[in-house]
Amino acid sequence: MLLASSVAMATVYSCHSPENSTSNADASPTQVKIDEFADLEILRYDVPGFEQLSLQQKKLAYYLYRAALSGRDIIYDQRGKNNLTIRKTLEAIFNHPKTEKNGNEWTKLKEYAGRFWFSNGAHHHYSNDKFVPECSQDYFADLVRACDPASLPLQDGEDVEAFIARITPVIFDPKLDPKMVNLTEGVDHVALSSNNFYEGVTQKEVEDFYAGFPHTGQDPEWGLNSKVVKENGQLTEKVWKSGGMYGSAIDQMISWLEKAIPLAENPQQKQALTLLAEYYKTGDLKTWDEYNKAWVQDTAGTIDFANGFIEVYNDAMGIKGSYEAVLSLKDFESTKRIKAIADEAQWFEDNSPLMPEHKKKQVKGISAKAITVIAEAGDAAPSTPIGINLPNSDWLRKDYGSKSVSLSNIVHAYNESSANSGFLEEFVGDTAKLRRMKEYGNLASDLHTDMHECIGHASGQINPGVGTTDKTLKSYASCLEEARADLVALYYILDPKLVEIGVMPSLEVGKAEYDSYLMNGLMTQLTRIKPGDQIEEAHMRNRALNAYWVYEKGKADQVVSFEKKDGKTYVQINDYEKLRTLFGDLLREIQRIKSEGDYEAGKNLVETYGVKVDPELHNEVLERYAKLKLRPYKGFVQPKLTAVEENGEITDVKLEYTNDFYGQMLEYGKEYSFLPAIN
Repeated sequence: MLLASSVAMATVYSCHSPENSTSNADASPTQVKIDEFADLEILRYDVPGFEQLSLQQKKLAYYLYRAALSGRDIIYDQRGKNNLTIRKTLEAIFNHPKTEKNGNEWTKLKEYAGRFWFSNGAHHHYSNDKFVPECSQDYFADLVRACDPASLPLQDGEDVEAFIARITPVIFDPKLDPKMVNLTEGVDHVALSSNNFYEGVTQKEVEDFYAGFPHTGQDPEWGLNSKVVKENGQLTEKVWKSGGMYGSAIDQMISWLEKAIPLAENPQQKQALTLLAEYYKTGDLKTWDEYNKAWVQDTAGTIDFANGFIEVYNDAMGIKGSYEAVLSLKDFESTKRIKAIADEAQWFEDNSPLMPEHKKKQVKGISAKAITVIAEAGDAAPSTPIGINLPNSDWLRKDYGSKSVSLSNIVHAYNESSANSGFLEEFVGDTAKLRRMKEYGNLASDLHTDMHECIGHASGQINPGVGTTDKTLKSYASCLEEARADLVALYYILDPKLVEIGVMPSLEVGKAEYDSYLMNGLMTQLTRIKPGDQIEEAHMRNRALNAYWVYEKGKADQVVSFEKKDGKTYVQINDYEKLRTLFGDLLREIQRIKSEGDYEAGKNLVETYGVKVDPELHNEVLERYAKLKLRPYKGFVQPKLTAVEENGEITDVKLEYTNDFYGQMLEYGKEYSFLPAIN
């Protein structure tokens, strides 16, 4: 999964009060920006093509939409054991008719609630640091006391005062569960991470536990769909399935999936949906593999979906999959570009700078397309990927292929929101490069995403007998994999092959991407972290690793340099061809690390180049960025699908847009709350 790599470049709109916003029916799909608070900007995306779907396709989309949102509670609980308790408390406060929604204290609590809903919990969606309300604890306690006790997530026998005493430190104490994912070198990554994937166990115990599972090279993603706990002194898994952990939400998901199955567009899609429902019923990871085989082969349908416990970024061990769902329809026009790249996948593999033994002799079945997102849920919302390549299992990719998609309407909304922000003018010191980035930047970013997902993740192979990266590279696996996929894209975006196959007009596009990537990796992504902090998020680490490695290795030839002009620092690329060669050298080394399972080398790369921050440069970047009055993170409200019924039959499905982020979160809380507060 590729997250938006650029720091937000947004025009600042005046913030409006959600309480006074217009209704869904009044909202225009062309209005991109709808709200902003804290370090966040809320956008909306258009869904072109939905009205042209057949009734069968619309009904299929509707049932998959309901299945996706039915799992919403799960991501909150996965990101922290107390998150559902906090969310239900905030919902009680906001829904209480007598809550006075005005004044400075209310504004502070409202901002906290917005941040909480955006992050699916009490830890920042990107930094993973806990954030707390700026309002007083007494004010919060008074709001809780005013609520109907029946609306609060009280435990058996607990009164409101005892509940306040229990929940206040959970929300307000920054030292309680301070980090959702802790990747600091030398600590127990399991014990010091505040997610809900493990309880009462250590990193060593988890490593030993999963070391006992079969490792034949064609095994399921062991541990993907479970929580590990200690019972009677022994480690055991609480599997996420019907009748197991998260069962009440999963049962709702199964119900909607089973309604969707008869409406499938083709036999492969029907088989995939059937296997997905069966997987949720049994929790059997071998069924998950069978589902992925069927899903990869469903290339003919217009409607598509990703649904499951998929990405492992929220687990420091890189084992546990976070719940996510992306529902989409094919963007036929934009698919032409990404398909042209996928069709040449074997050429890219054969001509890559990898060691011969690490190249795939035969690249299997990369199905590539651009999609128009209809709705997202779980870990994909409100903060969304811009590209997806699945399945994640290396052996499934090798033997059965993969699906690579670019989320075209999401990318379009990001681009629209960033136009004329002043960001490039502030951080690009060369007029000619600025002109080139403005002319080719959007296409360059699209091509990077396409190649990262389509040929990046699908490239290379692990040596026989070497374990999967969660076992060999451990907490560094996600960062190194993202760095590897980025490097494939960077190496080829300056290759004449892309001009030859017609996906870009000239190598100037590649140069624009090099300028953007190095500026971001060396400087501007630092706007996303607080002074004094190091880099922890996997995608940020990967970009810093790639950028600082080539900067250091090219120093003697001044391939990349920092230049000062009028007291401001700028990134200057002096030799694009040598830079491309350096990207290829690093790609070869990271693939070697993955292929051979070289933990020490991988650790050394990340810790040396991907973690540390120059405090002087960091402060300068923060000061310059602050003057632009931009917000570094963006996310989305979702369109709403509503079934139109006559005599108990669905006769149409309406897609409506909203401009009320807070209202949508409260609506979801009412319609899709299926789990108890504590799981």
